[in-house]
Amino acid sequence: MRISLSQIDRRRFLRGTGTALALPLLGSLVGGESWAARRVNPKRFASFYFADGVPMPLPDDPAYQDWAWFPHGSGSDFTFTKCMETLEPLRDQLTVLSGFSHVAARNVHGHNNADQFLTAAATGTGDMEYVNTISIDQVFANQIGDQTRMASLVMSTDGGTGTARGAHTMSFDRQGRPIPAEHRPKQIFDKLFVTSDADSAKRLALSRSALDDMLADARSLRTILSEEDRKQLDEYMESVRQAETKVEKAKHWLDAPLPKIDADHLNLELTVDEPREYLQIMFELIYLAFRTDSTRVATYQIRRENGVGKSDHLARAVGFNLAHQLTHETKNPDGWKNLGIYCRFLNEEFGRLVTRLKETPEPAGSGSMLDNTLLFFGSASSAFHLSRNYPLILAGGKSFGFKHGQYINMAGTDYQGGPWMGAREPWQDKATREDLPLSNLYVTMLQRLGVPWDHFADSTGKVEEV
Repeated sequence: MRISLSQIDRRRFLRGTGTALALPLLGSLVGGESWAARRVNPKRFASFYFADGVPMPLPDDPAYQDWAWFPHGSGSDFTFTKCMETLEPLRDQLTVLSGFSHVAARNVHGHNNADQFLTAAATGTGDMEYVNTISIDQVFANQIGDQTRMASLVMSTDGGTGTARGAHTMSFDRQGRPIPAEHRPKQIFDKLFVTSDADSAKRLALSRSALDDMLADARSLRTILSEEDRKQLDEYMESVRQAETKVEKAKHWLDAPLPKIDADHLNLELTVDEPREYLQIMFELIYLAFRTDSTRVATYQIRRENGVGKSDHLARAVGFNLAHQLTHETKNPDGWKNLGIYCRFLNEEFGRLVTRLKETPEPAGSGSMLDNTLLFFGSASSAFHLSRNYPLILAGGKSFGFKHGQYINMAGTDYQGGPWMGAREPWQDKATREDLPLSNLYVTMLQRLGVPWDHFADSTGKVEEV
């Protein structure tokens, strides 16, 4: 039975004066043919980053069998360790990869590399050298972001941008500038599903007026500026043009109804002081954003590097105090196991999102939402502060060509790991094996997502195995 909008209880549509909570983008609420033409099998992308690395005991370590992060074996013949065994029911929906890293980061302290996880940029080691580039989520968002209310959803457990090599965000724009991340569930929910129509229109009009004034001032200035000053003005104008584009897009969506979400089951006031529940609601918000087609691009940084901030409390979900400290204690009895238990928790919660998408049919499309969503989960550190052999998982995206149920083992058993014994750190040692550029995987991901790039950062090819 087809339901019309007029049949929906108005009291469920409005909450408070001038605040609209609109209906979800469901095939049952709109004309079938027009919906199908507009919404059949969209392509979505979400990237998740976790800080500080994973258990990397060497093969001769007693903990290697149970608590090494990477599976044992390769191809379709692999066995999850206890770190990852919660993902066993999903093995045909995901691919584990080893032996990949960013070329520009391999000889840099592991805590300095979160900034470049999605950019592969040579960000340097000192503040004066820091230069970043666009992240792959924003490359994709720039192509498809005008099809949804929000071009992308940028989240982290700490919020804001952080500092150079201490990022609180995984997303960087065309100029390599960090895009602030949101960490408060209530604010994320409100941005996605709650708005004041009158206030929005007023703010938009003011923004339009301010942009017009800036453009007029810039045009009048240009005639009297030096060549160097004109260059700076051109850079400024580019920012104005980007703002103008955002305003025009906002006008397009101003009168469009927002997706309606029943938030009664969501505790939107959660913080990292309730770590498991907090992580779950952040994943749930990404699911809802995708489910309602509010955006098709999301990034979520889980903790910042080096144990800074309250996000380090996530380890309390599994009975430990600080997550970062676990990486310093792997030489202690049960050290690898304790870090493994924490990583198992992260894998479990990521798996919960994968399962949620797998079990949700694509609205008015074919297959599941997971089939049409590519999920990328990993870190720019492996063993203690080591910027090589990143721990990586791909899930979903089968409708656009990804093959799963495999472990692409490019590292063999040469993990370059081991505990830190208080002297030289693993990242300071000479590499015993050359990783593949992770940007090769990024080129593959972008092309499968429909972005016609044949090169990204330091890529040298593609990864045909996925």
